[in-house]
Amino acid sequence: MNALTRDLIRLTEKAEAEKPSAADSRFRQEIHLMPPTGWLNDPNGLCQFGGVFHAYFQYSPFHAEGGVKMWGHCTSRDMVRWEYQGAVLYPDQPFDCHGVYSGSAFTEDGVMYVYYTGNVKLEDRADYDYVNTGREANTVLVTSRDGQSFGPKQLLMRNADYPSDLTLHVRDPKVWKDQGTYYMIQGARTKEDTGQALIFRSADRVNWTLHSRIETEETFGYMWECPDYFEVSGVKLLSASVQGLEGGVWDDRNVYQSGYFLVEGDILGEYRLSEYRLWDYGFDYYAPQSFETEDGRRIQIGWMGMPDCEEYTNPTIENGWQHCFTFPREIFVENGKVLQRPARELEEREREIKVPETGKGPNSDSFLIEGYQVYDLLVDRISGNRFRAVLAEELVLEYTDGRFEMRFLSREKGSASAGRGFRYVELERLESVRILADVSSVEVFLNNGEYVFTTRYYPEKSCVRVEAGDAEIKFKVIESSP
Repeated sequence: MNALTRDLIRLTEKAEAEKPSAADSRFRQEIHLMPPTGWLNDPNGLCQFGGVFHAYFQYSPFHAEGGVKMWGHCTSRDMVRWEYQGAVLYPDQPFDCHGVYSGSAFTEDGVMYVYYTGNVKLEDRADYDYVNTGREANTVLVTSRDGQSFGPKQLLMRNADYPSDLTLHVRDPKVWKDQGTYYMIQGARTKEDTGQALIFRSADRVNWTLHSRIETEETFGYMWECPDYFEVSGVKLLSASVQGLEGGVWDDRNVYQSGYFLVEGDILGEYRLSEYRLWDYGFDYYAPQSFETEDGRRIQIGWMGMPDCEEYTNPTIENGWQHCFTFPREIFVENGKVLQRPARELEEREREIKVPETGKGPNSDSFLIEGYQVYDLLVDRISGNRFRAVLAEELVLEYTDGRFEMRFLSREKGSASAGRGFRYVELERLESVRILADVSSVEVFLNNGEYVFTTRYYPEKSCVRVEAGDAEIKFKVIESSP
């Protein structure tokens, strides 16, 4: 441990000791992983290791609007209740001195191999554009046998080891094994401002050589961040968070997108990518990463936030913290469709309550439930495509004329939306809506998870009104404590 590491540990412990008080924490989540203080963004190193779920995260404990990046660490037995274990990786080496950036965990034979991007941003100079000049993106490896204590850092690759036609933006390694060979995928931006992914291969997890590049036939964005490759029920998916999509439908979406391509053929050989499909159509979703559980499920977790977004904000900045993760989602395939649902472990924490009867009074086709902030609401067997829900008298979820919308009644920065407006998807038929609500977030799953909308919100009231005709309704309260 060098002097810089010791000082960073002390400063982090001091910042965490001064974390927000109860009075400043009314929007803190109950079932979503979030930082004790400061800033959180990308999920990293997700895995189940020795029966325990590990989630690392980009963490800046000194300021709620970001800053120097390290890795925080949480563990869980059920992916519902997370316990913070402290910061574990600090920017304390010449090759990562401006941030321990995003990466992944690969586990084998009782060892956790963590690969990440070490960020270096050189001193400010007028001739640095920080795309082609002025920065470094280094691939780094550390190992652990318990997920908490890590050995010395190994520098594996520098920018000089990547193809010469790339900018300095090469990052976010994700590793897997196929038939005895290890493969690593990284996101990249070419000097022609084309987004793509690189695949490296290795026989020993340490020495890597370029295997191939993955790209679309036509330019698709200028950067593919946080790439991920996996298979579910024989369906091959390449996930990427794409920057630089503009025009047409993208003007109605987020500043950056997170989605996936279906891969036809062999991603390590001859392949073809499908059109790009979004993981989430809401406001707050970026940089997802997945892992396989010990029972064979594919779990994905995303950052419930959005970089470089001036449209909206989060009032918790004033209280010294910002952002959280999405609730863990199972990725599964049914009838040829890629679907998402909250991890089934959630069911062990749920208690169903009786829904008020409809059919009487002026609002005969609606019901109102008040007093709950954390709940799981399922509206199933929707008939006639008729659905409308209003959460906290501020957030509207509605299906009308072939379009499902998530929209806030006010876009004022001081309202529940904190500046958010509306998002939508064109949808031929609506059959079910599942709403997973926490203190300051909502995740909406349409048609068994065919489409998903995620948003943060900051309500003054705890209520939900639903209008869905004679649909089947189940309302479950979620209890986060043991």
